[in-house]
Amino acid sequence: MSNVPEPDHAPSFFHKICQPFLHDRLMHLLLLAAILLSFLSPNPPAQYPGWVDWNTIATLAGMLLLTKGIETSGYLDHIGRMVINHLGQQRALALFLVTASALLSTVLTNDIALFIVVPLTVGLSGIGGLPIGRLVIFEALAVNAGSLLTPIGNPQNILLWQRSHLSFAGFSWQMAPLALAVFLLLLLATWLCFPGKTIHAELEDQPGAYRTGLLRTCALLYIAFLASVELGHPGWGLLGVAAAALLFCRELIAKVDWSLILVFILMFIDIRLLTQLDVIQGWVAAIPHFSRLELFLSALLGSQLISNVPATILLVNYSDAYKVIAYGVNAGGFGLAIGSMANIIALRMAPERHLWLRFHLYSFPFLLLSGLIAWGLLA
Repeated sequence: MSNVPEPDHAPSFFHKICQPFLHDRLMHLLLLAAILLSFLSPNPPAQYPGWVDWNTIATLAGMLLLTKGIETSGYLDHIGRMVINHLGQQRALALFLVTASALLSTVLTNDIALFIVVPLTVGLSGIGGLPIGRLVIFEALAVNAGSLLTPIGNPQNILLWQRSHLSFAGFSWQMAPLALAVFLLLLLATWLCFPGKTIHAELEDQPGAYRTGLLRTCALLYIAFLASVELGHPGWGLLGVAAAALLFCRELIAKVDWSLILVFILMFIDIRLLTQLDVIQGWVAAIPHFSRLELFLSALLGSQLISNVPATILLVNYSDAYKVIAYGVNAGGFGLAIGSMANIIALRMAPERHLWLRFHLYSFPFLLLSGLIAWGLLA
């Protein structure tokens, strides 16, 4: 028998970090667009970094690290399994999952909320007659409804928070009427769309699999990081979080999808390059003179065309009516799946591959109603 050791096929730390960059098709598309548009731009590439809102990028990066730590702790999964195992009705289960999705998205961002709740939901597929696909659809709607409340709920709010210079509480207060109205609408829809059929869930739980220490550390860092952002120093906050991760939980750095950061950097650059094209310069030049209704409709409908994050990046460069933009782009997360990246994430995680049509049967009424509610609150 040979004494030569078997090669270690486990991916290295560096490989884990680089892997998402190889498979992120959106990032590849945005990079290709930036390269092609650069040939039409009079500005040299050396100017491109100046177009990026680095405070927003630092805030997003810090949130990715901390929320990944909370997700990795497994503690929220543990709580979710305990609650689900004690629910006896399909309607009660749906209301719990929808409410949990909305609440988690207010503090952990909409995509992290989905990464916690959707796997729990898929784990229920063994229960006969349970509409897993419909539950995932409603969870996607729920994270859009919940994440609009806080400045850290989704990427567009992070950008709007940085630009508006509002406090955390001030930003949340201005979004609260819309968030409450849409959430109540969602609860009503959930009540009507899921019957009171009896179920019996038995999800296996492994108490030793969750890490209370990691959860506690990330929670403390979370508070400190938000304080640094509130004081206008997200870069220093990110540096502190990254240093803590390196010292106490190096694996977190490898688990974060860092390609998402490059996606948002490229969005800033691509939007700026697009606005330099002659074919749209006339419309862009008119944005500062838009009425409130025109700006709101541009945010709402623009989200349907290019998704709500790019729509936000475009509009905040030409208008400081941040509340109008915030209401428009957050309501615009409903409707077409492209309206919000959270929609696409949820549908890709679902075990059923034909949910796209059914998703739009629910999401378009929410676009219409949330749009009307948002404008009614602004008018």
